[in-house]
Amino acid sequence: MYEDLKKVIEESDNIVFFGGAGVSTESGIPDFRSVDGLYNQKYKFPPETILSHSFFMTKTRDFYDFYRDKMICTSAKPNKAHLALAELEKQGKLRAVVTQNIDGLHQMAGSKTVYELHGSVLRNYCMKCRKFYGIEAITESRDIPKCTCGGTIKPDVVLYEEGLDDDVVSGALRAIASADVIIIGGTSLNVYPAAGFLNYFRGSKIVLLNKSETGFDSKADIVIRDPIGKVLGECVGV
Repeated sequence: MYEDLKKVIEESDNIVFFGGAGVSTESGIPDFRSVDGLYNQKYKFPPETILSHSFFMTKTRDFYDFYRDKMICTSAKPNKAHLALAELEKQGKLRAVVTQNIDGLHQMAGSKTVYELHGSVLRNYCMKCRKFYGIEAITESRDIPKCTCGGTIKPDVVLYEEGLDDDVVSGALRAIASADVIIIGGTSLNVYPAAGFLNYFRGSKIVLLNKSETGFDSKADIVIRDPIGKVLGECVGV
């Protein structure tokens, strides 16, 4: 299967990568839906509830206690999957990364065209005056982070009950619709509307790299169950 993937990569200069939490687990960032994922751990409130717009607005202090503890990992570094994708873009083979992750590791690895469907923990803004802040505004505050104007600072991430950014969505859909090859990695394809983006793919080859089975497996030309960093690292040579 590795040789098949290498051949697909060699023969294409119009690849799009669509990824989820499994891309960053090898960097030490936990995923959500696996056995050891956040959604299977016990908290005062369910993680899905904590990470909702209404919870953020009504229980902001509890939101930030969880968010700082579980959603931010400043020590995480790009793994071979991130580095391989950045290298493919540098070679002119990869046109875009479409990610459900909010960790910023693709950009840290060197990727330039990244559509972050769910935003980024690295960006934060004041809900009152819209001033932007880096991640330090969150990590260095012990309570609810406040802007110099007195407004509450909110992470630039898409919470449950919130819509995706229109510009990000349109850019991601254009990239997927015009790609010859799509590599899907580290995602259960259970999160919508993001998973529905794959229905826009009109190209010739679908590659699926995921440890567990997904509902998209039957449509894929290549399915590999090994860790995504190992697969892409070997196939790209990083």
